[in-house]
Amino acid sequence: MGRWSYSNRTEADGLKKIEVSFLNKSGYFDTGSKYGTIKFSKNGTPTGSISIQSFISDTDQYIKFNYIQTDNQTGEKKEFDYKIPLTTSLCYFGGKRYWFICPCYTNNFYCGRRVGTLYKNGNYFACRHCYNLTYNSRKLSGISKIAGQVISMPELDSLKEQIKRKYYKGKITRKYLRYLKKLRKSYRQIRIITSVYGEM
Repeated sequence: MGRWSYSNRTEADGLKKIEVSFLNKSGYFDTGSKYGTIKFSKNGTPTGSISIQSFISDTDQYIKFNYIQTDNQTGEKKEFDYKIPLTTSLCYFGGKRYWFICPCYTNNFYCGRRVGTLYKNGNYFACRHCYNLTYNSRKLSGISKIAGQVISMPELDSLKEQIKRKYYKGKITRKYLRYLKKLRKSYRQIRIITSVYGEM
């Protein structure tokens, strides 16, 4: 399905990442303090873990990361322990949404971006802008670029299971809208791929 266009930028898709949505579902943004562990894996193989602590109050809110990293060349182990500030924004249907404040310094400039995902492409977790990351879908060309990154049935099923209600106060909910967009995109991909390979 098409070719790859060259880019020396690292892909975010294969990196360790922590998402606000996951922490929210796991109860880390409930008032008070919560401890836990996040485990990472690739193709079913464990690739590490980190300990996290959340602290949410009226005057302060943050996530604290703690992990040990081994240098691939020297074998030296180094411990990392630092806080990620949090901020919030109001949701359209009420409530609030949490965001990370990227703590990274690049060329002595503090990032401070409000982001929903942090990636690890070095010693610390930071936003994709600080690590200058790209995505797999942006490196596609040919028919693959036209169709876009393939949407799997498990992905659609997972989105569908997250829908608690389709409409709220006469308006379509965000999760249901996201599911419909993904569903329409998957139909479009099937039509494009079928038409191209049907002519071969």
